[in-house]
Amino acid sequence: MSGESNNILSFLQNKTNTFKDDIALGMRSEYGWSEFTYQGLSMLSRRIASYLINEKNVKKEEKIAILSESKVEFGAVYFASIIAGTTLIPLDIKLTEHELNSILSNCAPSIIFASAKYYETAKKLKNEINSINEIILIDETSNNEIKSIYNIEKNYDAKFRQRSLNSTALIIYTSGTTGNPKGVQITFRNILAQVSDLKKGMEQVFKKDEKVNVLSILPMNHLFELTFGFAAFLNLGYSIYYTKSLKPKDTLSVMRDKKIRFMCTVPSFFKMLKMQFESDLAKESKFKRFMFNFNFHYVAKFLPFECVKKYLFKDIHSKLGNNFYGFVSGGAPMDLDMGKYFKRIGINVFQGYGLSEASPVVTFSMKKNLDMRSVGLLLNSFQAKIDKDTNELLVKGPAVMKGYYKQDELTKETITTDGWLHTGDVARIDKKGQVFITGRIKNMIVLPGGKKVFPEEVEAAMNESEFIKESCALSTTKNTGEKKGTEEVTIVVSPKDEMYENYDDKTVEAMVINEVKKKSLKLSQFKRPTNIIVIKGELPKTATRKIVKKEVKKLIETR
Repeated sequence: MSGESNNILSFLQNKTNTFKDDIALGMRSEYGWSEFTYQGLSMLSRRIASYLINEKNVKKEEKIAILSESKVEFGAVYFASIIAGTTLIPLDIKLTEHELNSILSNCAPSIIFASAKYYETAKKLKNEINSINEIILIDETSNNEIKSIYNIEKNYDAKFRQRSLNSTALIIYTSGTTGNPKGVQITFRNILAQVSDLKKGMEQVFKKDEKVNVLSILPMNHLFELTFGFAAFLNLGYSIYYTKSLKPKDTLSVMRDKKIRFMCTVPSFFKMLKMQFESDLAKESKFKRFMFNFNFHYVAKFLPFECVKKYLFKDIHSKLGNNFYGFVSGGAPMDLDMGKYFKRIGINVFQGYGLSEASPVVTFSMKKNLDMRSVGLLLNSFQAKIDKDTNELLVKGPAVMKGYYKQDELTKETITTDGWLHTGDVARIDKKGQVFITGRIKNMIVLPGGKKVFPEEVEAAMNESEFIKESCALSTTKNTGEKKGTEEVTIVVSPKDEMYENYDDKTVEAMVINEVKKKSLKLSQFKRPTNIIVIKGELPKTATRKIVKKEVKKLIETR
């Protein structure tokens, strides 16, 4: 990687030395702003790493997990894991205890780092998972019986452990409840390829060495946030600020206080922000509402200059701190009209596309005047091709994962022998190199907030019921309400035949719907079906008795 160190520890040290006294991470607490400089973050990371090496005697490649919302200390644990030579497993805080148990049983970490909010959950998991021998709190505590990163010995001198670029730095789980959870192994080569590519991309957005404050709102177990919104931004010397709540009031307060310039987000955040702006406008005078609508529909539409748009919509920009430049959106497809709305009021929206198996960013619309329907151009280190038979997008490069943890066969199905990664997405690439995602081969359901639901997990929970013969989880489009046009999880279930022998059709339907809701409690809230359809009789199948999702979808659309 040109211009970047190929030694991960030297890379970290160089960044610490370069940006030593600049703010790296910050978060507002009840006592005010808690901020760490790059040097301060390095010291805390070294302190944690020294404890792991000297007191816990962790070995190279030993696994440690973290269960926490996004915060400053999460970043310190991330770097401590690298220094200590361990492999970090960031856990999704929205998963149920049952799902977390499945993941931890698969990867067998020796230590869990947990925030105060999830400390009790970590204690329960420790009692269930034999490999876990200690929980370490990442917040300050007055209880000396609880081990915290703030009450461990102040030792910074452990011998740091160098590993090869092909060593696994992170295992990111994309599934929780299936028999074999999918753990994506991310190597140091993957991480360095991403930060190098994204640095080149961001230097087309901001001037080289420009000091930029960014806001982080996505969970740090999400690889998009951990790679782009954390590692890539720190590589550029940016200052990252966290917010405790995604409520517009809290988010906008941080944006004003810290003069936020940029942020990574998901499409659902755009909708929430737009609704807040519209709610505020509705409270204004009739004249102000008229002027906004006139400027939006008849003036800004034809203006090429951002500075003029910022003046026309200065009330909105004031709410954002008068320094905000734009967003990069990822995790789910962006609504074209939403992108046009923000562009028209003088806020840039850049799209990104990727998948965990690619570490995760593959494309980024870092250049202006790209087609907003595209997800941008390939990052420098990637190659791409379209399968001539299926139109599936295949990508290749140093950011492609090492493989799935303990799943060699699945890895072979996903990555070809010559290194091409099957993305599962249908795409086309135009003459300018712009990538357009036109559909999905995989069954995966992508919700508006970027959360991904695997139908097999939902079906497995339903098929445990004594009332249900078979089920099919799939994605459908909401036709009404605030989320009209977005995807939702639909479950189509067929009750067992004996149900109809004992009850009438309406009673069976009511009983099965109630059963689906009960079984859904084993799943994280975002995975629970919001649309339940009961079908009498068998669901459409192939000759080999495999349910055909396309046919099921046609069946429910004609009801």
